[in-house]
This record gives sequence, C-alpha cells and structure tokens, in this order.
Amino acid sequence: MRLLLFLATNVAVLVVISVVFRLLGIDSLLAQNGVDLDLNALLVYSAIIGFSGSLISLFLSKTMARHGMGVRVIGQPRDGYEHWLLETVSRLAKQAGVGMPEVGIFEGAPNAFATGWNRNDALVAVSTGLLQSMNRNEVEAVLAHEMSHVASGDMVTLTLIQGVVNTFVVFLSRVIGHIIDRVVLKNERGHGIGFFVTSLIAQVVLGILASMIVMWFSRWREFRADAGAAQLAGRYKMISALQRLQQGHATEPLPDEMAAFGITGGKVAALFASHPPLEDRIAALQKMA
Repeated sequence: MRLLLFLATNVAVLVVISVVFRLLGIDSLLAQNGVDLDLNALLVYSAIIGFSGSLISLFLSKTMARHGMGVRVIGQPRDGYEHWLLETVSRLAKQAGVGMPEVGIFEGAPNAFATGWNRNDALVAVSTGLLQSMNRNEVEAVLAHEMSHVASGDMVTLTLIQGVVNTFVVFLSRVIGHIIDRVVLKNERGHGIGFFVTSLIAQVVLGILASMIVMWFSRWREFRADAGAAQLAGRYKMISALQRLQQGHATEPLPDEMAAFGITGGKVAALFASHPPLEDRIAALQKMA
C-alpha cells in the first residue's frame, strides 16, 4: 500500500508539472529554431520533471501514509502490547544501526509497511489484522523485515530509480509527440495541441510500462528484507510469519469488484507485482545457511 501511494503521488506530480509547464510555455523552449527538437534542453527538462515527482513523493511519504491509511502513531502506549511494540522496534533499530522510527497502528487486514525520507526519520506501521492473527515471534519478524527496509535505505533507492525512469518516460514521450506533430499532423513549426496531447498519452502509457522496472526492484528488495529480518529476529520466525500470511491469503478471496483483476499466477500480473509470491520468499529463507 505504501508503494502504491508513492507511485500514485509520483504520477500525479508528473502530470501536474507537465500541464503547468505547458501552460507557462516552458515546453516551447524544446523546439530548436521552432522546428527541430533540442534534445539537450529536453533531457534537462525531463530530469527536472522526473526527479521532482519522485522527490516530492519521498518527502511526503510519511504524511501520505499517516493520513491515507489512517495510521495512529503510538506516543504513549495504551496497553502492554503497544509498550512491547515500542520496545521491540527500539531494539531492532539499535541492532540495525538506525534511529528509532515512529511506530503506528492502522485498521485493516494483515499488513505492515515502513516509509520515510531517510533511515533515521522513518515510520513503521502494522495493521490490527496482523496483530490479531500473529503471535509475538511472528510480529517481531515482520517488524524486523520493515526495519531491514529502513536500514537498507530502500525508499531513497526507490526514489532515485523512479526519478531515472521518470526522466526517460518524459524524454521519450516528448520525442514521440514531436514525431507525431511533424510526420502525422504535418505541423512544420512550433508545437501544436497534437504534440501536447500525444505527449501526455505517451507519458501515461510509457509510465505504466516503466513501472515494471520499479516493481522488479521492489520484488528484489523484498527478498533482501526477508534475509535482513532473518538476521535481526531469526530465520524461523520470519518463515513462520510468511506462512501465517500464506494461510490468510488462502482463506480470503478477492472482493467481487477486484476479482476481474486477480490474474494470480499470470506472467503479466507477475511483472507488475510489488512483492514476490509468498512461497518463493519462504523457499529462499529455507535455503539460507
């Protein structure tokens, strides 16, 4: 969910900046002598738009997570369990060599996430469904998994990857728009509305395709975070937590409104999945020395 919020904000910022630049006439600077596309200017333009989207998403990630998912940050523990959560995260943070993150709880099915703009200013949150369905050893393993994400600086790495991907998406979409404007629409000078519309459509399509790169990185980092959790909390605790999630997935079908999108096991769906299959993650942990 945290990754989806990050990507959604990133796409929204890209579109808004693109429209604003168009309204201000900044994109007219890309036309060299009013005819040819200035590729050097276009690359700088693309990088500004591309990295703006990912950086804004990064710095707003904690705020988006708190408000978007209704996270209640634990200030003063209400009960012994919340006190245990804070103590466990504090211990794991020291083991991982990072600052103590904010710890929160949100309503929902078994899930957890970590977010934040740097490893010493993070937020780790777990759902009520996870706390109700797992024992303390399994919850500890899940927290260790999230702390491993924090310690590895995955959010910053994801931001840089997303920024590079965005840059190429904007760059190529403007090239496509320029070609359509000149070859198909026969606009010989400047850029008309055809360039703007085609560029935006191409940007959305290329953005969807480029998300496969980001999702590949996300799947890879999940394996790495599992291995980190095994070191912090114990391999068998992490395996047990994943098996518990696996049991939950087996007994909870998709809602009717989402069933059409549930291409479970399909190759196309796998390319856009942010997490590897649970059985693959369990197998990787079982093979660890």
